[in-house]
Amino acid sequence: MSRPQFDAAVIGSGPNGLCAAIALAQAGRSVVVFEAKDTPGGGVRSTDSWTQPGFIHDICSAIHPMAIGSPFIKTLNLEAHGLEWIQPPIPMAHPFDDGPPALLYRSPEQTGGTLGLDADTYPEWIGSFVSQWDALAADTMGPLGWPSDPLLMARFGWLGFRSSLSLAKSAFQDPRGQAFFAGLAAHSILPLEVRPSAAIGLMLGIAGHAVGWPMPKGGSVSLTKALISKLQSEGGEVQCGRYIESLDELPVRGPILFDTSPRAMADIAGDALPTAFIQKLHRFRHGPGVFKMDFALDGPIPWKDPECRQAGTLHIGSTLEEIAASERAANNGVYTNKPFIILAQQSLFDSSRAPEGKHVAWAYCHVPSGSKQDRSRAMLQQIERFAPGFQDTILETHSWNAHDFSLYNPNYIGGDVNGGVPDLGQLFTRPTARAVPYSTPNPRLFLCSASTPPGAGVHGMCGAHAANAALAAWPD
Repeated sequence: MSRPQFDAAVIGSGPNGLCAAIALAQAGRSVVVFEAKDTPGGGVRSTDSWTQPGFIHDICSAIHPMAIGSPFIKTLNLEAHGLEWIQPPIPMAHPFDDGPPALLYRSPEQTGGTLGLDADTYPEWIGSFVSQWDALAADTMGPLGWPSDPLLMARFGWLGFRSSLSLAKSAFQDPRGQAFFAGLAAHSILPLEVRPSAAIGLMLGIAGHAVGWPMPKGGSVSLTKALISKLQSEGGEVQCGRYIESLDELPVRGPILFDTSPRAMADIAGDALPTAFIQKLHRFRHGPGVFKMDFALDGPIPWKDPECRQAGTLHIGSTLEEIAASERAANNGVYTNKPFIILAQQSLFDSSRAPEGKHVAWAYCHVPSGSKQDRSRAMLQQIERFAPGFQDTILETHSWNAHDFSLYNPNYIGGDVNGGVPDLGQLFTRPTARAVPYSTPNPRLFLCSASTPPGAGVHGMCGAHAANAALAAWPD
């Protein structure tokens, strides 16, 4: 092993790894982050090399409600480190084949006004959660434990720990409201019939009202740059181009945190972990992958309804039944001709993303794990359905299938960007059932990736909680 130079190390520079390193550095530890690629960021990167010069595309994540709403990230004052959030006038639009779109506004009342028969009931049942966002975020974005507000969590659990199909049909009378909620819940990449897919939909909807669905100016990479600047201001450092294959490579005297998949942790740790525990890590279940398209456009997307041009994010899938069929197909290893699509149109609100008068768009759908199938045609047809003439605006595209994602980032097993299936069997006991889910049988080794609670999303809470666990085990 190299001579110890640092108190702690983090393997992987995604937002969880960087937040873990920041928390360790804030506690006075000398900390280094090792990143295999030449640039840091994990799923929070951007590139200008995918289509034409001047077009900046977000490689994985694009819209960040959970980052701006993160109990840890909000303490970091990243604005002082160059981060600028852009809030679109409408966080999300959900177009339909007929009639105006359902719109997620910051105001629950204004949102309800787009949901037909649910205009009055929607703000009534979601409004109380919105006003208590800080407490809700603190209690939900962490490991299973006694909540600070038991009544709030009981109300949230009564709604959220159901299938999104059940909640959509019981809470919404109007098909528009049902489809609106189905789109939110489909971010879980779970079948809508599975619990607790409703919880993910609820959190995203509540966040939209409480903190918005913003994007970082200049691309998602701006969030990574701000986190690194904050880490460096605390004395930490990031070393890129360092592919770690063995613990013997690490010049560290104390804890080692892994912002990786459970399998990668097992491979690197080797015999530093018991065989039985390594087998458990390899049994951790991963879900469907994604097929993603990035567009360089000659103009804005020509949505049928002009209000869609005010939205940063769009959910493309007209009805509850259509969205449910799409998510069911991906989880069952088959394809649908009408995939549910999540689309972002960043350049409408951030002129730095494209040359003057031009635009970018970012879109993906869920596909079977490891899929190599090209889903471009199905995605283009879906978008064209709600934006006639869209294909005429395309200058160039860049596409990645699920297998491509797994090659780009080996932590995306089979293209699973969620870090593992977030069903009841793995939501709180990820990656294994332990009192401290970030810990391992080796007191030096901790997992801090999205494969730990609270799971997927750019929020850094997995890293912050894992760092706290490491500090508790290594107090000096």
